Amino acid sequence: MSAHAAAAPTRWTRRKEARPAEILEAALAVFAEKGFAAARMDDIARRAGVTKGTIYLYFPSKDDLFKSLVRASISERIQEIARSVESFEGPSSDLIRMMLQGMGSFLLTSDRVVLPKIIIAEAGNFPELARFYREDVIDQGLGLATRIIERGIARGEFRRLPAAHLARIFVAPILLMAIWRTTFARFDATPYDYEGFLDTHIEMLLRGLAAEGTRP
Repeated sequence: MSAHAAAAPTRWTRRKEARPAEILEAALAVFAEKGFAAARMDDIARRAGVTKGTIYLYFPSKDDLFKSLVRASISERIQEIARSVESFEGPSSDLIRMMLQGMGSFLLTSDRVVLPKIIIAEAGNFPELARFYREDVIDQGLGLATRIIERGIARGEFRRLPAAHLARIFVAPILLMAIWRTTFARFDATPYDYEGFLDTHIEMLLRGLAAEGTRP
């Protein structure tokens, strides 16, 4: 058997293993361009360089494809941050900085930032996708923020304020960043200073949370 023939199965296996990620990348591009409703599996297959039947080998429906994209793009990122939070032993203010800076960096550098915009635009026509995003992304993010705030209150680092309200204040500017970058940024006369905005949010949040007699 020739060396070329022996190598072929390895290349084929590697290609097969990479295919779901390639399909997800193609789906992201099509969803970003057309929205969820107008995107067709044919468009995604063409962008990925595969047949439509190949997509269905990995993803049973367009809904499943979108959910897989959200899980791989955002849910896993939140879970990574959550694992870091669970093992962290320092001040809760440092946890807040770590989480918000991590989320901000993701939104400023990743093309996945378009996903929240798609959900907001399509929620009325696809309530099941909105429910999925609420449970898989928003509830996870709010739950993580709530745990950090409750940790700070329990340690006497933060004021005793309603954690459920604080968690929403915690993440609201992050959502604004995502919407602004994907919807309004193209109309800015000069590029907006998102990093400065995030630093200002963190500073204000920590000053508002700080227990009396403590430094933010």
